[in-house]
Amino acid sequence: MGGKPVIRGTRIPVYFILELLANGWSFEEILESHPQLTKEDILAAIGYAGMILMEEQYVEVSGR
Repeated sequence: MGGKPVIRGTRIPVYFILELLANGWSFEEILESHPQLTKEDILAAIGYAGMILMEEQYVEVSGR
């Protein structure tokens, strides 16, 4: 997957799960469409995203 983080034991990228959730998919819909996943996998994807965002440093850029 080009170095992108994936759900363990799959080739499903974390960003894909997050996009599904952002587009209104429920956990149940995700699990039905991707039976190799578990609820814990989805929660891990959310946790991973949170961890990455906590580590980011924000830099304010001025367009002046």
